[in-house]
Amino acid sequence: MNPIRVLIADDHALVRAGIRALVEKIEDVVVVGEAGKGSEALDLVRQLKPNLMLLDITMPDGGGFEVLDQVTKKHPDIRVIVLTVHEAGEYAIRALREGAAGFLPKSAASTELEQAIQTVVRGEIYISPETSRKTLLEYGRGATKRDLLATLSPRQREVLRLIAEGRTTKQIAQLLEISVKTVETHRAQLMERLSIHDVAGLVRYAIIVGLLKLNDVALRYSLSLVQEIPNCAPFRYRLTSTR
Repeated sequence: MNPIRVLIADDHALVRAGIRALVEKIEDVVVVGEAGKGSEALDLVRQLKPNLMLLDITMPDGGGFEVLDQVTKKHPDIRVIVLTVHEAGEYAIRALREGAAGFLPKSAASTELEQAIQTVVRGEIYISPETSRKTLLEYGRGATKRDLLATLSPRQREVLRLIAEGRTTKQIAQLLEISVKTVETHRAQLMERLSIHDVAGLVRYAIIVGLLKLNDVALRYSLSLVQEIPNCAPFRYRLTSTR
């Protein structure tokens, strides 16, 4: 197994040294470079081709969110963990919405850093338990539909997309190679997380956040648009299955 190649981007040299020392204690993980500025981080991404980036939000010459945007668009295979002093839920939600695979405050324990790295390398999303609690408390009621999408795991998004495409529970189980019971559990969790209580609502949500296009839905459903609000705001329509 090839080691996980990590790039550290933080504007404080002492912080970078501390993070490097922690990361290098993790088995099968190697630090391939460090950057103190946003532009330098982007240059090293192109040169070193890391698997994982530990990224601070506040850096000179190209802030962390600008770097995150560039990396996720031009190098989608690179997983990015935002590692920052900002613990507020708004930063976590924005980071995940803009493509980060994880969000971890610098106050987190060293064992949690290892857990975060292992989680995102498996293709999952990691948010520290403390940040998760704060995010739910501060933004659970006021989160936009796109913000809520950022809180879903890759598997939950996949199940949501397949449900919205009109797949049956059995078909989803076969496609994802999981049990029917697991699919039902995912569906229940989606409805609870999104405060949606029927499949039609999940279809509407998937369209609103861009997981599914109206043209795709038209293959399985007859849609009658009643009203549409600009900027991806919710719209109302009647949904009648043609299956």
